[in-house]
Amino acid sequence: MGKIAVFLGCGAFACGAALVQPQNFRGSGSVLNLQSTLHEMLQAAHTGANTAAGRSIARIESKIAVSFQALPKNEIGRLAPLSVRYLVHNYFAKEHGWQIKGLEPQGMRMNVSDVHDVGILQERSPAMVEAMTEAYRSDRGLDVADIAAMIAMLERLVLDEASSLLFASYFLNGLSASDQVVHSELHEVLRSYLLLVEMGMRGNLTDIDLHQEIKRRVSAMGKGWPMLVEFETDAVMSYDYETKDKTNPFQEEEFSFEEASNIVDSLAQSYGKWQQSECSRMKDDLMAMDEDGSGRIPLSTFYVKSNKREYQFTESVEYLRQIGAIDDTWKREPRVRIANYVTGPSNCIASSKFYSVCCLNECDAVLNEFEASIRAPAATPERIIALVSNMTSSSMLVPRAVSADMVGKLHGIAERNDGEVPLHGRLFAQWLHLAFPHECPWPYISEDGSELSAHHWLGGKAIATVEERANHVEQVVSSPSGEKEMSQAPEWSHEEVLPLLQAPRRSTLFGIPVRVLVQVAMFLVVFRMVLGGCCAAANFGSRDINKGRYVLPV
Repeated sequence: MGKIAVFLGCGAFACGAALVQPQNFRGSGSVLNLQSTLHEMLQAAHTGANTAAGRSIARIESKIAVSFQALPKNEIGRLAPLSVRYLVHNYFAKEHGWQIKGLEPQGMRMNVSDVHDVGILQERSPAMVEAMTEAYRSDRGLDVADIAAMIAMLERLVLDEASSLLFASYFLNGLSASDQVVHSELHEVLRSYLLLVEMGMRGNLTDIDLHQEIKRRVSAMGKGWPMLVEFETDAVMSYDYETKDKTNPFQEEEFSFEEASNIVDSLAQSYGKWQQSECSRMKDDLMAMDEDGSGRIPLSTFYVKSNKREYQFTESVEYLRQIGAIDDTWKREPRVRIANYVTGPSNCIASSKFYSVCCLNECDAVLNEFEASIRAPAATPERIIALVSNMTSSSMLVPRAVSADMVGKLHGIAERNDGEVPLHGRLFAQWLHLAFPHECPWPYISEDGSELSAHHWLGGKAIATVEERANHVEQVVSSPSGEKEMSQAPEWSHEEVLPLLQAPRRSTLFGIPVRVLVQVAMFLVVFRMVLGGCCAAANFGSRDINKGRYVLPV
């Protein structure tokens, strides 16, 4: 993300991905921790116990309750698979900035994957996948507590990836997971962890000398390093405050791997929102080039270099078009849709083969405001106009009046849908893009969804060459018409897609609450892990070569 610099570890410091087993670090803490947590979560899902896992499930349920109310339901008030997928994706994207493999944005289309297609579930909990498949066939649907329990399990499995990377961080600082570490050592371990997250697949997990050299160079260069250190330090200070009553003030505090893992859980869950500051700066850079406030800038402006800009944008026209970030309706040259670009996969850090950390989609917050007020899948145009007339956003500090043209478009949507506007349809998403052009992406109808995945664009596939960018800028500058292209009427398509509506499936067995399936799946996950005795660390993804926060001189 961000185009600030070249990736860490290139040239003389070329890094190779390594698959590291926990025994390399002489400890098995993450396995035991995960077993314990899943056992606790299993009990909480069954009894609603007032434990950490029980509170986690309750917290998740409170986060998704409003959206659950607003989604289309079956005759017994439960969600069908497509709505479940939307809710689970929305939770992780909004709360953590996570794009989980199998739950990526898939564009406005009907044939999207179900939650049981998630890669980490298929690899770590095939029993859960099989049980969920059978539950969906029953057509009974899922209630909010079922979905919260499922999210809690999925969240725990993803966080276990962070614990695996923590093993590597201990090793790269000459420590074992069985060691008790003091504050200074803990800070170094956690900074190594965050550095490995930033580096992704190119992070070498076995070469101690290489890692320490990269760390020295990055810290000496400044740039984003002070912010990363502050983020890590705040997490340790928060943990110290929470545990102050359990420590001896007359002895230097020591931390076990389990305690460090608790802090890493906090870092992993809050990393997406923390790095959103960079996404916001990038968006501000783009908005400064948007002269007419349409949320679009000419492609030549997108490419041109300037000392006044913090970021240099390098994505190819092919990439931008495939993710829906190109508007081809302009005569002189294409325009780049700012919201689509910022939320695009090239601005993700592929931290693991199972998930990426991406810029938060600010339109989620906008749509959640409608969901909270309407608490139904659709509303009249008048209700929506009254709400949007009092809404603001990060780029719109004062509410704007809804134009007559926008009112007419909203009534047109309602006429196609029995007098009400579906909140989760393509036409309303298109209307939100015009109302909040810098926050809400243009609703792109994807071919198969793969082009919206961060993993699809690994290895620099999204980047245009220097020559391609320079040629486009030169062609526009030297074109016969030196006049500025006049603004035109906003683009509008009448193609409706209602991705959360699906035909009911014929019931094949009596519905089973997913909480029961989660219990069974968690038990089988734990049992399999006990038999296996270890869990492999992740194959970590990568931020593109132009996306790192730091530059290493070669």
